[in-house]
Amino acid sequence: MELQTMQPNTEWEPAGFQESVAALGADDYTFHVWGGDWCIDCQEQLPDFGAALKAAGVDPADVHHYPVEKEDDGSKTGPGVEEYGIEYIPTVVVEQDGEEIARFVESEAVPIAAYLGKELQAPTKE
Repeated sequence: MELQTMQPNTEWEPAGFQESVAALGADDYTFHVWGGDWCIDCQEQLPDFGAALKAAGVDPADVHHYPVEKEDDGSKTGPGVEEYGIEYIPTVVVEQDGEEIARFVESEAVPIAAYLGKELQAPTKE
């Protein structure tokens, strides 16, 4: 099932985010996106992220959607929630060759694409 909030924002412009967009599409990454169409943070952030992935030329088959529901106690349920330790949404996990290499959780000072783009450009730690 796809998240409707991941439908690309048709008015999003990559101006100012060119390096981040390039980083998103620079390698064979798999993007795992947890969100809820009911979630205000997801409604605000995921359409622009969807547009950035499209601008980066990321194959939609490499973007996996995980719809999340919120229980009465605030906990999240849904596919992969326990396996990936999802507590807040939106959460985006970037994997390469089955290894997690970057993660965005709920909110940062910059949009999801900018945050992950910077993470993906950072030198790997050895």
